[in-house]
Amino acid sequence: MGIYLKRLLSLSLAAFVAALCVAGTVFTAGNFSVDRQLLQQAEKKYGREAYQRLIAWEELIAHDRSRHDRDKLEKVNRFFNERIRFASDREVWGVEDYWATPVEFLAKGAGDCEDFAIAKYFTLKAMGVDDDKLRITYVKALRYNIHHMVLTYYSDPEAEPLVLDNLVDSIDHASRRTDLMPILSFNGSGLWLAKQRGKGKLAGKSNRLRLWQDLLQKMSENKL
Repeated sequence: MGIYLKRLLSLSLAAFVAALCVAGTVFTAGNFSVDRQLLQQAEKKYGREAYQRLIAWEELIAHDRSRHDRDKLEKVNRFFNERIRFASDREVWGVEDYWATPVEFLAKGAGDCEDFAIAKYFTLKAMGVDDDKLRITYVKALRYNIHHMVLTYYSDPEAEPLVLDNLVDSIDHASRRTDLMPILSFNGSGLWLAKQRGKGKLAGKSNRLRLWQDLLQKMSENKL
């Protein structure tokens, strides 16, 4: 998990708006595609399997006809958990803590819990799930005594969240995940401190998170 809680800075509005485009990939419900030049770069740098993963991701989003959010959650959780290998940032990127863009994550074919949660978040947004229903959530995985990141989904503001986790393939309500202790959560607009297993207390803007700022900046630069 690294030293994320020490990295808090502000983020310009321009950088956040730039996050609508991810390395040549347009994140808009109903209008999604991966830039063909980027696909060629991925294949050249990481091999044919990287190209195929990105194409499969594009098809997942572009061809989705799910009427219900729960169906989208199941598809996206299964897509990443089945296709991507868990590996530490040190192994994949050679550094202690790195938040990969979804394109980097898929091209590499490996990443840690932050990368899984971030990729699921942006993919569901591209599939039309409202941002205010999604939270990237820091937890402590009590079974392993480590900090961990998952994606949580709220069907309405007062609902108990569902948990999408790379360590567990099933999607369960937070009350059933007694192995996780929530710490904080955030999305494109807010940052919440955990309050038991609900949404928590609003603590400010998500742009206070430095690694989130760095991620959005990378997403605006059209690089792989």
